[in-house]
Amino acid sequence: MGVLEFYTEYWPDYWDGTLVTLRLVVISFTLACIIGVIIAGFRVSPVPPLRSFASGYVALFRNMPLLVVFFLAFFGVGDLGFVFGPFPTAAVALGMYTGAYMAEVIRSGINSVSSGQAEAGRAIGLGFIPLLREIVIPQAVRTVIAPIGNLFIANFKNTAVALTISVFELTYISRKLINETARTWLSLLGAAIIYTVILLFAGWVFRTLEDRYAIKR
Repeated sequence: MGVLEFYTEYWPDYWDGTLVTLRLVVISFTLACIIGVIIAGFRVSPVPPLRSFASGYVALFRNMPLLVVFFLAFFGVGDLGFVFGPFPTAAVALGMYTGAYMAEVIRSGINSVSSGQAEAGRAIGLGFIPLLREIVIPQAVRTVIAPIGNLFIANFKNTAVALTISVFELTYISRKLINETARTWLSLLGAAIIYTVILLFAGWVFRTLEDRYAIKR
């Protein structure tokens, strides 16, 4: 079987794996953004227990290998009697892991917002949460578009770890094709090309967003 015939025959498998990967990316990165904003807010909160919780969360997930996070989420939680499917487990585990890094990115953006902005918000009667929501977070996000884009790319590539708990994503499909066809380099090359094309496009999107919306400091 030639190269063209190989990809023609197995393109439906790659397509299915790509769709699963994209779903996993969208769900996990959305969760990571939500967690990141919340934890970053806790990190700059005037309430000491919230700051301690956020610091502990970031320290835990930034110092734990992603594979361990996946295994704890899938096998460890299962031992406690909570059984979830591979896909939701992977989405939540990856979202929580990336969320720790997102929190630090958002916090760096928050720290870049001038203190005068916060003082002006307090002067017109805004509390801590409205101040973050209306003034600080929107400016912080625009400051850190490039790092957020880097996190998106890292999160996308990290979806490959989901094959370890039998999520039928793109890398899992490549391994399946290796077992079925014994064409190792062709099977992996197909996945590599798909990853590269998608992530080059994602990089272009984030560069465009940065050029248009980023606050230069």
